[in-house]
Amino acid sequence: MMRYLTLCSIEMAKNLVKEFLETLKDIEEVDLFNAVGRTLAEDIISNIDVPPYDRAKMDGYAVKAEDTYEAEEDNPVELKVIGSLKAGELKDLKINSGECVEIATGAVIPKGANAVVMVEYTEKKENGKVKIYRAVPPMENIQFAGSDIMAGELILRKNTPLTPRDIGVLSAIGRKKIKVYKKLKFGIISTGNELTSPEEKLDFGKIYDINSYTLASYIKELGYDFEFFGIAKDDKEDLKEKIKKALKCDIILLSGGTSAGVGDLTETEIKELGGEILVHGIKIKPGKPTIIGKIEEKLIVGLPGYPTSCLTIFDVLFGNEKNVIKARFPQRYISARGRTEYLPVILVKYKDGFSAYPITKGSGAITSLSEADGYIVIDENKEILEDEEVNVHVFGDVKIGLNIIGSHCIGVDIILKEGGLFAKTINVGSLGGLISIKRGEADIAGTHLLDEKTGTYNIPFLERYKVEDAVLVRGYIREQGFIFRKELGFKTIKDILENIYNLEFINRNRGSGTRILFDKFLKDYKLSPSKIKGYTIEAKTHSAVATAIVMKKADIGLGIKTVADQYGLGFIPLADEYYDFLIRKDRFNDEDVQTFIKTLKIVKLPFKKPKDCGEVIWEG
Repeated sequence: MMRYLTLCSIEMAKNLVKEFLETLKDIEEVDLFNAVGRTLAEDIISNIDVPPYDRAKMDGYAVKAEDTYEAEEDNPVELKVIGSLKAGELKDLKINSGECVEIATGAVIPKGANAVVMVEYTEKKENGKVKIYRAVPPMENIQFAGSDIMAGELILRKNTPLTPRDIGVLSAIGRKKIKVYKKLKFGIISTGNELTSPEEKLDFGKIYDINSYTLASYIKELGYDFEFFGIAKDDKEDLKEKIKKALKCDIILLSGGTSAGVGDLTETEIKELGGEILVHGIKIKPGKPTIIGKIEEKLIVGLPGYPTSCLTIFDVLFGNEKNVIKARFPQRYISARGRTEYLPVILVKYKDGFSAYPITKGSGAITSLSEADGYIVIDENKEILEDEEVNVHVFGDVKIGLNIIGSHCIGVDIILKEGGLFAKTINVGSLGGLISIKRGEADIAGTHLLDEKTGTYNIPFLERYKVEDAVLVRGYIREQGFIFRKELGFKTIKDILENIYNLEFINRNRGSGTRILFDKFLKDYKLSPSKIKGYTIEAKTHSAVATAIVMKKADIGLGIKTVADQYGLGFIPLADEYYDFLIRKDRFNDEDVQTFIKTLKIVKLPFKKPKDCGEVIWEG
């Protein structure tokens, strides 16, 4: 079958879904206990004033304001107390000139009173009088009837998603039940012979079903319902039976049912069940093979199998279009022209707003899904995105914590865990961290940059790059060296030098301190980078280097001894290095930053700690 000859635009696909959803807006009535997260199907107009009477905003004494005008701290006015009122009490009290009523917050203002003196500025006497030490103007400390909500006022509009705050307002005007739109119900089917349910043993060649649980959770977060119909094998009858069962739902989602072969099977079963294909192929990346069809009055959507692609396309078609945050895209990214690209990003909060960092591991990486706060849309005619403002379509709420951007180190993970801190850690290398501090994006940047001329770590780079409004806190000493499989039998640097051109190397990313150290090693020994096999293959973390060596994707790489020990690999030391922390001055006294520094000082780490660990060693 010739597939994807005509790709539809994403706007056409969104409009198809939008038109279908408009046909499903049935209305039901629910009580307030079950209304949160639902969408209002009516305008809400108050039929009462809130508050319904004039009431005291403070504990004190209800008075005639003019009786207090002469009151001063050293010359108080005395008024006769004719009674008291608590919240909810009804008494027929009326004050005349020279009189007052003791009153509690929320109590009805008695007749004749036009102000309340706070209890802090009074002194009650045993003779039934009270001394007033401060004058009050008319209307002071009184909340008047209808000052919050007036009868006849529109307080909530139709199509408003209801929050706990909205429920409070509805209860304040005496509404017990409200009209809302019925919840959409999604039927979820995962497809693929390779899928296994999470509670089952994972056999070789199988993977656990991720998409069903991700989609179900997001559907609930959007305020909808779902039913899971299981995993369908790549089998015609199995898929058909599960689709037939799911037809009791409003919308059926098939994840992984779009790839070559399986996509044809999905299309065939939709048609055999009397349905039609509306879309097979959308001009987007990722998600090109997405299928949209109908059986009777039920919509069927075939989503990509990769988790990040699956969630992104679902959000594009069914998510909240208004859940968008403006952010600055600080890096350079090259997009493929000809298809609209949906690029997953991590959001970082800084003093002037948000920055969006791209996740480039690919939509098949599980961590792409867990790290992504949302995605940006790159137009099909745009090729380069660089240092510009973008709109980030957010997956739910954005988690805000410390922003740690810079060099990777397992010590940071230990400090965060032991300190009970939440943080977004983005591994862009030491230089990338330094730049992110200058831009005001990172709170903390781990750095280990060796200056070749002085042999000093970090400080020469801070001065060279004119870093301002930041401090450098002493961290710890790491042992850097060559990591390799023990079977290679290397004992000394000389052994490595004799074999280096015959080994498959795994390098670190440009801008990282480890990369700078390796380049210095090559220069010192007059070795040519172009002759190093794998010199251009980069890993972003020490753990990634070790994993590549264990899996025999590479023979050797540069990293820290702690990781070599952790993975059971051989290690030959090259240099001791200072891994320090660059911190923005305006964040230095933040509670989380201080907790990070205190934990750094006391936590047990697999590295040597100098005497000045946790102390400021440079200020810019």
